[in-house]
Amino acid sequence: MTINMKYGGVIMDVINGEQAKIAEAAGAVAVMALERVPSDIRAAGGVARMADPRIVEEVQAAVSIPVMAKARIGHISEARLLEAMGVDFIDESEVLSPADDEFHLLKSDYSVPFVCGARDLGEAARRIGEGAKMLRTKGEPGTGNIVEAVRHLRMVHAQVNKLVHMNEAEIMTEARILGAPYEILLAIKEAGRLPVTNYAAGGVATPADAALMMELGADGVFVGSGIFKSENPEKFARAIVEATQNYQNYDLLVQLSKDLGQPMKGIEMSSLSAGERMADRTQ
Repeated sequence: MTINMKYGGVIMDVINGEQAKIAEAAGAVAVMALERVPSDIRAAGGVARMADPRIVEEVQAAVSIPVMAKARIGHISEARLLEAMGVDFIDESEVLSPADDEFHLLKSDYSVPFVCGARDLGEAARRIGEGAKMLRTKGEPGTGNIVEAVRHLRMVHAQVNKLVHMNEAEIMTEARILGAPYEILLAIKEAGRLPVTNYAAGGVATPADAALMMELGADGVFVGSGIFKSENPEKFARAIVEATQNYQNYDLLVQLSKDLGQPMKGIEMSSLSAGERMADRTQ
């Protein structure tokens, strides 16, 4: 399948074929097949691993759009299993419990493309250097709270803007400060932006949230718990897709935000301990 994570796209977390069909009908450009959405992973605690292959196969059979699936950070074998199953994208994800707290996967060794999370330019450049073909803000998954995704997206864009105005000697020093590959930073300077698609993720729970991330410069959005933990998933899914595609049409955003029912219950960041913060897992 040709992978084209287009500008203004929405990728939705799903746990079965029925949810995948709802996502495709709503206009999602891809679905992420997993055993539990991030809010349920957070609530359950314990070790979160790759989904049962039967769930991934059920989702693959249900839709014609690309199917993504998550592997634990550094878990070579989970990634190889997903590659063997023919998924269209692997997410090396901090939402799952890391398998390796020091090394990420060398993604260029795989035939399937990878998406990875990043909170700042250094993290983004390291993941690209390892072979990631797509990035997403880490946000704070399963919270319904957009504040961390906003912080990460603003940070990346501010650092890219700073980099664009540096000379090569300054970029060499910046590479040391950020712990980032020099060649990747140089490519970012020349392009004036990240060289891969960067979607916002972590906390998108309303059409306005999706519009906000696009307003701040995201290429698209991931929506996890926000869809299927809402009162009306079908309507929420369609509204978020339309809001993402029409984020500066405020009259439309007003209409999209009406009568959606209750969104997912959110979590205040201050209530999370350091150990509960998924975005802080590994660098």
